[in-house]
Amino acid sequence: MSDTGDENGLAGLSNLRTIADYQFGAGAGDALFPPAESLTVKRTTSGRPQQVHADAGRLVSFGTDGRFTLGLEGGRRLHVALDHPAYRVVVDDESEPFVRDEKNVFTKFVLEVGPEIRPGDEVVVVHERGEVIAVGTARLGAEAIEDFETGMAVTVREGAPATD
Repeated sequence: MSDTGDENGLAGLSNLRTIADYQFGAGAGDALFPPAESLTVKRTTSGRPQQVHADAGRLVSFGTDGRFTLGLEGGRRLHVALDHPAYRVVVDDESEPFVRDEKNVFTKFVLEVGPEIRPGDEVVVVHERGEVIAVGTARLGAEAIEDFETGMAVTVREGAPATD
């Protein structure tokens, strides 16, 4: 089941924008779900939003816990909209090919981290050049990511293939 802009869908997107602003900060809702864009909301049989797609790909999935998990396209939109380094984990050249291949991010390869990040938060993994290379879930808080020499920083869900 999907809707792209009927009365019901717009009310649903308005609520989803509010949730995104709460989860990622002011402006995230409009960045993820621009009012002028035609988006597809896939719903469960009970009508609960499950995924939101744009022409460019999956923006988010909506978990039963009431939080979003980012798709790569959603990560790209947040990267553009949010002040740096909010909800970002910046990695170096050494780990880039592995992260793109959907391998997890380890603390020793992290150059910078958004100070608000807590364990379980959705994050955008960015190469030091500024390109989004993956999205995933933080396993540690920002301070721990910065302080620890070993350990998993981010469980990567979706990596961006290299464009040669």
